[in-house]
Amino acid sequence: MQQTLNNYKSLLVNVEQHVATVTLNRPEIRNAFNDEMIVELTHAFNALGDDNQVRVIVLAAAGKAFCAGADLNWMRAMADYSYEENLADADKLAQMLKTIYECPKPTIAAIQGDVYAGGMGLVAVCDVAIAVRIASFCLSEVRLGLAPATISPYVIRALGARASQRYFLSAEVFDSKKARQLGFIHERVSEESLDDAVATFCATVVKNSPDAVKTCKRLLHDVAGAAITDELIADTVKGIADIRSSEQGKEGVQAFLQKRQPDWLAEG
Repeated sequence: MQQTLNNYKSLLVNVEQHVATVTLNRPEIRNAFNDEMIVELTHAFNALGDDNQVRVIVLAAAGKAFCAGADLNWMRAMADYSYEENLADADKLAQMLKTIYECPKPTIAAIQGDVYAGGMGLVAVCDVAIAVRIASFCLSEVRLGLAPATISPYVIRALGARASQRYFLSAEVFDSKKARQLGFIHERVSEESLDDAVATFCATVVKNSPDAVKTCKRLLHDVAGAAITDELIADTVKGIADIRSSEQGKEGVQAFLQKRQPDWLAEG
């Protein structure tokens, strides 16, 4: 079943076979975001995260660029903002990034073109990133006298602290080969292969237990970078006990032993 949601001005949202695709749809300005797009992305990922029919979410973009960061017209308006207005505005962006990062569904960035400034944050908050070979990447904020503060928690995790030191400070452009070497993207493919590569990954994820995937996302966020303490070990012990005793945990093990499909595959 295919479902298209048209109640957004800056996005296209489509759901088909448990896969939701959220497409940035401002190609005329290289999908630069403004306050409207930020609100819409927050709403879309909240709604899709709560939709039981959705098991994976693709973040894609129309046109030649994936995302060029902030809309220049929006930035001009911000020049006249008070400090309090700047705080409120930055918080909306921060909450949007947090919403995508904490979305209970796996998220895949399908990068068909260049990624600059705030667009780097959009890629970094996704679980998986697949890019075309011609894509370029840049943390360009310092060229404008700014800093990538709001996106920094996610970009540093995705790019690594050492590489971030270089690219935060230099605003150098780097290509998809370098992005792959640094681990910022997981795959680089030809332009013609992007849709197939994303579809193949989605088809793999859709086969997995939705509850287990949700638990794994939470586990990754909790454990990555954490000190291995008795408290952390106790939390992981509780985590495996919880998932083993859950409905889908029991069903998955029984299906494996009985050599049949688990019921979450039979559902749709």
